[in-house]
Formats: sequence, structure tokens, C-alpha cells
Amino acid sequence: MITLILLIFLTSLGLTGALRHYALTQGIIDKPNERSYHTIPTPRGGGLSFVITFLAAFAFAYFFNISDLTPQPEPFWAIFSCGLLVAGIGFWDDHTHIPARWRFLAHSIAALTGLVLLGIPEIPLANSTIDLGIIGYPLGIIALVWLLNLFNFMDGIDGIAGTEALFVGIGAILIMQFAADGDYVEPIFWLSILMAGVAGFLVWNWPPAKIFMGDAGSGFLGLMLGLFAIWSSNLGVSIWCWIILLALFVTDATVTLLRRMLNGERWFEAHRSHLYQQLSRKWGSHHSVTMALLGINVIWLFPWAWLAAIKPTAGLFATFAAYLPLTLLAIKSGAGKNDPQE
Repeated sequence: MITLILLIFLTSLGLTGALRHYALTQGIIDKPNERSYHTIPTPRGGGLSFVITFLAAFAFAYFFNISDLTPQPEPFWAIFSCGLLVAGIGFWDDHTHIPARWRFLAHSIAALTGLVLLGIPEIPLANSTIDLGIIGYPLGIIALVWLLNLFNFMDGIDGIAGTEALFVGIGAILIMQFAADGDYVEPIFWLSILMAGVAGFLVWNWPPAKIFMGDAGSGFLGLMLGLFAIWSSNLGVSIWCWIILLALFVTDATVTLLRRMLNGERWFEAHRSHLYQQLSRKWGSHHSVTMALLGINVIWLFPWAWLAAIKPTAGLFATFAAYLPLTLLAIKSGAGKNDPQE
């Protein structure tokens, strides 16, 4: 397993370099403008490295049945087909502009397909669980579409989306391996493969970034984490663990979106009002913001997620305790308020 993870990391590392060369030759460049946080033209689309390495390994294992870790049909087709659709629409959008309604339609189809194949997880609450039944499908679609889009919204400074994904992925792996009761060998293995690919990309994306992730990578990452959350939750991991691990991105993106909507602004347009963007301007450093995010994740959120795993009956309490100060911080710090320069 360690050898394969290392191989995936090195392959993603090399492929990201090749994608950088491709983006430079094809003119797939993010040029600095008044809303940018970079000062030199930078190629984008590097997230395809972990998309390709993960989906290729996943498909090879399934179709050739190479080990005991070959995924079962339902999780395979949920993750492979939905990931391919979201990455494909993102790749297209990286090369040209796709109207928001068509992206939303593709994202919704992917979310619904994943939910149908994986099933709706039960929600632990106190000493019982809640079966959402048919209402779980519209709620699940909203959650997955929001998750994959918020990774796109939050991928605005060097290293932040890749670092967040690595924290969530590795945190979930540790919880499945050591805290949660049950057999999670398959999701642990394949989530490790995905994280190895992300790490290979992050070497190139670490501040100062030499290539950006692009919509293909950010949307794919958000969807994959959502589908892995559903997969593992149906095997026994409390869904509250995943909700807690994702708290920083969820609070920043959600508070920002709601404030812009309440202010009557065109919330779906590019802006500079996320909390992480404000901190980047104030501190003058992408690296400092990304490291601060990582520190909060490790010191504050991971222990609450661990508690939700070892004591599922406390999952709702742990989630409330984890989110409350982050939400208040986002509100008090002005997440969603206009940049005075705009």
C-alpha cells in the first residue's frame, strides 16, 4: 500500500508539471486583475493531475480486479462516473465559459447519481438515528452541490484548497482507522490514493503557486469528499465527523454567501469578500493564511471530529461546539462584506 501511495504521489507530481507546460503553451492562464490575489500570470488546470491519477487507479483496480481492495460496484460507479462528469464540466469551463445553469445541472445530476448508488446515510442523534427517507435526496443534492461549489469558491489563494482537502482526507482516514468502530478498509485505501494525488499537486501549488487547481480539480475534490463521507457513513462512521472536518470552508463560504444575498448583491459573481481573502489582504501573505487554516483545523476541529467518532451520540453537540466560534468569527470579521477597493 505504501509503495502504491508513493507511486501515485510521484505520478501526480510529474503530471502536474506536464499540465503546467500544457497550460502555458495553450494560453490557459490566470492573468492578474483587480480581483486577483496573484501578481504574475499563472497557469491553471493543475488539479487534473489528481483527477487523472485517482480515477485511473480506481478504474484499473475495478476492471482488472487486482486486489482484495477492489471497490464494490455501487461505490465504484458512484465515485467514478460522478467524478468524471464534474471534472469534465470543470475542464471544459477552464478552457471556455459554460453558463452557470448548465454547470448547476451537471452538478445536480452527479449528486443525484451518487446518492442513488450509495444510498442516504442515517443521521446519529442522541441515542437513536434518523432515517431521512425520500427527503434525503433533495437535501443530499443540495449538500453535495454546495460542497463541490464551495471548494471552487474557496480556491482563491495559493495552497488553501489542497491543504484543506489533505486535512479533511487524512483526518477522516485517522478517524476510520483508529476511532470509529467498523470495517473501513476500502474507503481508507482509496481515500489515501486520492490524498497522495492531491499532495503531488500541492507541491506545485504551495505558495508561491506555480500552477492553480482550476475548476476541474476544485469541483472534483469537493464532490469526492462528499461521496467518501456518504460511503463511510453508510459503513458506520458518524456523518458528523465529516461535517466537523469541513467546518472552516463551510462557515466561510456560507456566511459570505448569505451576507451577499441579504445585501442584494450578485452573489454568484467573482468577489473578494471571503474571510480568507480579507485575511490575505490584511496579512499580505497566502502562506500565513493557509497555515493559520491548517492550525485551526488540527488544533480545534480534529478533536471535535474525533469525539463525534468515538461517541456518536454526542455528534450533534460536537458539531455545534465546533461550528459556533467559527461562525461567530466569520460574522464578526465581516465575511461577505464588500472589499473597499471594489
